[in-house]
Amino acid sequence: MDHRRRPWWRTAVVYEVYLRSFADGTGDGLGDVPGLRGRLPYLADLGVDALWVTPWYPSPMADGGYDVADHRDVDPRFGTLADVDALLDDAHALGLRVVVDLVANHTSAEHPWFRAALAGGPAAPERARYFFRDGRAGGTEPPNDWISAFGGPAWTRVPDGQWYLHLFAPEQPDLDWTSPDVQEEFDGTVRFWLDRGVDGIRVDAAPAMAKVPGLPDAGHGPGAVFASTEWVDNPHWDVDEVHEVFRRWRRIGDTYDGDRLFVSEAVVNGPERLARYVRPDELHTTFNFDYLKAPWDAAALRAVVDGTLAALAPVGAPATWVLSSHDETRHVTRFGRAHSGAAVMGFDAAGPADLALGLRRARAAALLTLALPGGAYLYQGEELGLPEVEDLPADALQDPTWERSGHTARGRDGCRVPLPWSGDRPPFGFAPEGVAPWLPQPAAWRDLTVEAQRDDPSSTLTLYRAALRLRRELLAEEPLTWLDLGADVLAFDRGSALRCVVNLSAEPVPLSGLGRVLLTSAGAGGDLPPDTAAWLAPG
Repeated sequence: MDHRRRPWWRTAVVYEVYLRSFADGTGDGLGDVPGLRGRLPYLADLGVDALWVTPWYPSPMADGGYDVADHRDVDPRFGTLADVDALLDDAHALGLRVVVDLVANHTSAEHPWFRAALAGGPAAPERARYFFRDGRAGGTEPPNDWISAFGGPAWTRVPDGQWYLHLFAPEQPDLDWTSPDVQEEFDGTVRFWLDRGVDGIRVDAAPAMAKVPGLPDAGHGPGAVFASTEWVDNPHWDVDEVHEVFRRWRRIGDTYDGDRLFVSEAVVNGPERLARYVRPDELHTTFNFDYLKAPWDAAALRAVVDGTLAALAPVGAPATWVLSSHDETRHVTRFGRAHSGAAVMGFDAAGPADLALGLRRARAAALLTLALPGGAYLYQGEELGLPEVEDLPADALQDPTWERSGHTARGRDGCRVPLPWSGDRPPFGFAPEGVAPWLPQPAAWRDLTVEAQRDDPSSTLTLYRAALRLRRELLAEEPLTWLDLGADVLAFDRGSALRCVVNLSAEPVPLSGLGRVLLTSAGAGGDLPPDTAAWLAPG
């Protein structure tokens, strides 16, 4: 097939590297660019096509690096620009593409722009780059009722009496994208990273980057939750003018060779709204949070798949499928709970989890996900079957959600615990022996290390490697056709290349007559046990 007709990103499997927790190359207990560079052969052997790396920019780390003080440099804790250049060279030599994270809705409060805005006072022209406003009730109340994704109001008052907007943490003031300064600065930032050779840019919090003029109330009541999937005509989320930004970036990206990718993080109200982000002159792909948040239920999963494919077909964009991320409860744990759907940014209704059941379902979900048309995103550690770490000591928690919620929501640290690579005790090869990782690892992870799983034919790592190899051999852009094997069974063909059967029922499903079994998530007999999946060669 002609490369120009099928860019790499239409079917790519992209591995999310949460940089702080992937591999420590400098011995300080914190993951970094040299550590990632040293583990690139592992990712190439795993069989992914690309990696997306979370922010490595200079940052006070109030939100794990998503509070950026300089969008065109590397935090010394993570490495240098020379380390990034070497990473790109090594990745490309291994056939891996690299996607970087662009945080453009906000800066750090330590960004030179925001420091100048604070220092200049209410009349300072630098304040036009952000949202500084006078308060209500004589200045003592916030300018409107907008809320933060991390809990509480979206406004903080400064000593001179004005308030500034932050849809996330107070250390992350929102930029005003009607400002020419903001537009020109980020045009330059996009070019800076594309010029260095990155293959794509992931746009953080994409729907936040436009606000209704006048900043009217949103109608949020006391204690409202940042439930953006439920919002319609919200004045601070998914505002139509946001698409002008993406068209602007797309025009820049299209001047580069190599099918450079723009992918959005856009948690919005349904697949039709999501499809607007990937119209032909905007971004290329977008994360599919409806799929991530769906419970382990055949009807719910099929509805998301059908809704996604139907919404994206008119704009010609491929779907992406994702089960976990650095913002969500790991799906091994979630699938083991009585309520297996995901809530907003890890605010799940915590409860006891049957981890054996969760892992069984997670392995089946991996085969479902990797068989669907389009691309897929894997979150580091899911290929090891890692569960959420739910017993981190309170003094170890760093996610701003913990403090912003008044210690009622533990936040996202439980999915960010550093990876176990080798050995039988922490730090499990993540850092040098005797160096404590930035978050503590459970002792029970000794059985889940890469080393422990690599040569085990029944391990989750072996399953992922086999599935990724088969996917690369068999699947391109073949259409999906559903088969009827019962209400609690998801079964479909991808053209004549692959048949996928996922048993979400309580009874075994006979596989006889359905084709030659290529791979199963568990069991090898003639029947597919509950909570398992199989790939078959039809015919």
